Amino acid sequence: MKVIVIGGGAAGLMAAAFAAKEGHAVTVLERNARVARKVMITGKGRCNVTNACAVTSFLEHVPQNGRFLNSAIRSFGPEDTMAYLENLGVPLKIERGNRVFPVSDQAVDIVDALYRGCKGCRFRFGSRAAELILDANRVTGVRLENGNVCQADAVIVATGGMSYPLTGSTGDGYELARQSGHTVTELTPSLIPLEMADPVCQELMGLSLRNVSLTLREKGKTVYEDFGEMLFTHFGISGPIVLSASAHVTEPKHCTVSIDLKPALSAEQLNHRILRDFEEFSGKILSHALDKLLPKRLIQPILAAAKLDPDLRVAQVTKEMRRRLAKTLKDWQLPVSAFRPIEEAIVTRGGISVKEVDPRSMESKLCRGLFFAGEVLDLDAYTGGFNLQIAFSTGVAAGRGVGQSIGKEAENGKRYGS
Repeated sequence: MKVIVIGGGAAGLMAAAFAAKEGHAVTVLERNARVARKVMITGKGRCNVTNACAVTSFLEHVPQNGRFLNSAIRSFGPEDTMAYLENLGVPLKIERGNRVFPVSDQAVDIVDALYRGCKGCRFRFGSRAAELILDANRVTGVRLENGNVCQADAVIVATGGMSYPLTGSTGDGYELARQSGHTVTELTPSLIPLEMADPVCQELMGLSLRNVSLTLREKGKTVYEDFGEMLFTHFGISGPIVLSASAHVTEPKHCTVSIDLKPALSAEQLNHRILRDFEEFSGKILSHALDKLLPKRLIQPILAAAKLDPDLRVAQVTKEMRRRLAKTLKDWQLPVSAFRPIEEAIVTRGGISVKEVDPRSMESKLCRGLFFAGEVLDLDAYTGGFNLQIAFSTGVAAGRGVGQSIGKEAENGKRYGS
């Protein structure tokens, strides 16, 4: 049987590999000159391929339609991904937070392995699918941008989302889905840096904070808490805990980020720590008495947020002033103004409605022979290797599902709509 996979990214390559294993003639249409361009830049070029956690824990990291993923992730989960890549010659290692990377720390090794896995597949680079060819309720092929037609018994759409368009993710798959009657939910950025209204972020540009706690509140309600590393930028804040927090933001202008700069200390312990420092630097001004407590660049902004005069002598600091300082250190609030543009997002939130897709095979419930895999679906997760694993799991499900669908059709002896 002829199978066309549209998109040579993580999901598309897995779909192609597993469809080919079933004995199908697979053609991959990739608009770029090379496969898996986005995989090349994941994990800052190191490629966080998956997360070595249990399936139940994995699904807890998929806030958007995690239940839909249950079948696919149990059929091909993190352990399966690791075994698959290692069998293709890529040694892996597990780092903090169960994040899995190639031992070489080179994403290109993962890309090369995924490509090798597509043994027997035909690749057509520089080919963009412009239109699905439909016969009643069935897909019969693809019309390319140049007008040429590729006939097929099944088509797998794995074009990615709208993030990082330079890698080829330009939203083509959504239009293909609409052509076949599918619903595309609202598309917004996820795992994306946040723009902040306070100009202090620009003043602190380049400053990285480790071991801090971040609380995200939307309309006064706490929607996310995390601990780890963050970074100040010219537009606002970024870093691992910020990216994960962004997955919970629906209306940025109604959100506030609270940073606990000393999460290891209780309010009482922090007060004692401040008193000790003040005793040591009793003869100095306030801005010089916090050198052991805070990075130098952070002292002035924190004092400003606490409404304290940096030139005030330590001996003149009252109990109420000290209370304001401690409160600011434990709850430094910065209002969010907007997401960064969706082109800068790690993943796209929203996509093809999973209500219209079979969770076991990734086949369309509306159009026979049409399958979806990867970020084009309305699925997204936190950082830490979860999103790539979603691409792998849904890609494998689609690749295997092709044979199941064609087999059922042959057994029934008829097509949908006939």
